[in-house]
This record gives sequence, C-alpha cells and structure tokens, in this order.
Amino acid sequence: MISSRTVLITGGARGLGLAYARALAETGAQVVISDLGTDRVGCGSDASIAEAAAQSLRNEGHQVIGHSAELGDEQACQQLLAKVLDAFGGLDALVHNAGWVGYQNVEDSSADFIERALAINVHAPLWLSKHAWPALKASGSGRIVLTTSDRAMYLRHAQIGLGAYAAGKMAQLGIMNALAAEGAEHGIRVNAISPVARTRMWGQQGEPEDLKPEWVVPGVLYLASADCQDSGYILRASNGQFCATRFEENPQVDYPRELRGVSASTVREVRQRWQMIKAM
Repeated sequence: MISSRTVLITGGARGLGLAYARALAETGAQVVISDLGTDRVGCGSDASIAEAAAQSLRNEGHQVIGHSAELGDEQACQQLLAKVLDAFGGLDALVHNAGWVGYQNVEDSSADFIERALAINVHAPLWLSKHAWPALKASGSGRIVLTTSDRAMYLRHAQIGLGAYAAGKMAQLGIMNALAAEGAEHGIRVNAISPVARTRMWGQQGEPEDLKPEWVVPGVLYLASADCQDSGYILRASNGQFCATRFEENPQVDYPRELRGVSASTVREVRQRWQMIKAM
C-alpha cells in the first residue's frame, strides 16, 4: 500500500514525474517533488516549475512540497534529504525519474555533454541513495525505483546519437543490482522502470492519443509500495501494458569458474563454435 508513505520523486514537476506525483498524492502519500526545471536538452534551471507543481497538488488537498537543485552534486542531495526528513519525518520510497534525452554522435562527443548525462543518471541516484539510506532502512519497507530505457537495453531499439544517454540508463541497472544486494537485509527493495510515454521529451504538446504518461503510473506505484517484495527487476511499461524482465544467469553456473558455456581454447575454436556460443 502507498497510503501514509513518504515518497521523493526527482523530475517530478512535469511529464511522467508529475503523473507519478499526482497518483501517489491521491493515494494519501506525502510527496516531495524535486525538479531543476531544465529545458528539453537538460540546460538551465527554473525553481518556480517545481514549486508550481507542488502548489497545484496542495490546492487539491494533498501534502506535497517542492524542491529545486542540481542533483549531480552530493551536497545538494544531502540538503534535499534533510528537507524531506524535516518536513515529513521519514522517507519510504525514492523514485529517480529525472533525466533528459540529448543526441550527440560519438565523433562529436563533448566532455560537457557526457558529464551532464552522467551527473543525472549516475551521480544523482548514488548520492540520493546514500543520503536516503538511513531513512529507507528505518522505514522497514524502503523502496528505490530507478529509470532505464529500452533505447539502452535493446539493440533493435537503439538510436544514433544516444551513446551518453544509453550509458546513463544502463548504469542505473548496475546501481539497481548493487543496491538490491546491499539493501536486502534491511527490507529495501530496488527496481527500475523502463517507461514509454509521449511527453515534452518527445516534443509532445497537449494530451497524447496513445502512450499516455498516466498509463505507466500503476507500475511505479506498485514498485514504490510495501507490497512489492522483489528486487532487481526492470518493469517495461507502455500503453497500459507491463512486462517485467531481469538479467538471469544460466542454470547450474558456479561463478566465476564454471559458466556452463562452450569450451574454446583458441580464437579458431571461438570462431568455429560462435553459433553455439551465441545459442548459450
């Protein structure tokens, strides 16, 4: 159940994040919306965007506060968690939804562009988790929901120019697995959502006819709830449909010495047995 839980949502003032925030607030959760208020390519900032979203939900009778800061910075994350605890006394779930989609071919890659992708997709979830960890342990049913993308996970959905974006989204799966292992003894469950929705990131203006953000919401509400007892799952969500997937090891593997794979001691054998190796 979500009722009476406190949930922090990054990137929560617009699009998917706002849909999550509204739905969580409607269940009775206390919600903290953190949003830097950047433009579509992750530049600039506007603190009024987060506060306006929070105020609109408060006007509907919900307990919501707004926050704006650059979450790639550890001190900003520490200050955000202090604000959450000061306002609501605890934290039960962290939903890291903040992100941006920027295109830059690998030959044109710039340090600033890559660093911006890593800041929101790698630094932010790690710093947020670090400073949320004590409260999530105290909750007894702490939950972390990270965000990945089919554009990163599957070659068939990859797009040219999304190298930095894909790196960040795949990194969150590594963070998910590591924190799931670390949090298991404390009742902390860590999963990821891979959403498809028409938002401003797609240049969507107005209400979309399909791929609506609210159709992703039920999956996030479940992953953020005490009812979810699994960790390490990626919940793909699109058009009101959900599919859970995860990285699984082959049966009877004794890692790292016995992979139950195809034996090959030379490059020639690897070449000759390549189809068998792929089939594994």
